[in-house]
Amino acid sequence: MTRTAKVPCIFLAEWSNDLEATMNAKWEHSVIPYATRRELMTGILLAGGSIWSIAAWGQSTENKMASIPTSEANKSRTSLHQEIDYKASPQRIYDVLLSSKEFSAFSGFTAEIDPKVGGAFSMFGGLVVGRNVELVANQRIVQAWRLAKEFPEGTYSLVKFELKPEGAGTKVVLDHTGFPEGHFDHLDAGWYSHYWDPMKKYLA
Repeated sequence: MTRTAKVPCIFLAEWSNDLEATMNAKWEHSVIPYATRRELMTGILLAGGSIWSIAAWGQSTENKMASIPTSEANKSRTSLHQEIDYKASPQRIYDVLLSSKEFSAFSGFTAEIDPKVGGAFSMFGGLVVGRNVELVANQRIVQAWRLAKEFPEGTYSLVKFELKPEGAGTKVVLDHTGFPEGHFDHLDAGWYSHYWDPMKKYLA
């Protein structure tokens, strides 16, 4: 029987201002069984802030200065869906996504990941931070996830990885929901440049 672990509340209401830098700050939360998207989006995009983090997430690995501007058509979109095929088992993908050592190796950036439910993570040298919300071994990873220097304070999106066996490989199904408006295009590109493409090379 598969054991499912889940945090009793997925709304991370308020972390202290220096959590992203220290990963040791106090985690304050409200006990809410399951959060709505409004609860996960507790702020709005701050105008003119952190242009560097947008470029850093949306850039390609070949062109470090290239950034992806948000198109008018996608300006109000707050969710995205992607499906990627890998020639690796679900267990291998699951382990790589939750291992500090392997995540650092494939991404090329420092990663600190506590691989348990409620465990905090800091990836890409602190560009992305959050906590693991639900873990089903070799099947599903759900995370409260934020761009530390770009999302408003206290705002977390929800990231869900579903790992579906396909022959000897795996289809990774990503649903990223609840991020602030104006972020769709650079997040959509950033998943490929920061996760899928380097991970595919690492697992080859």
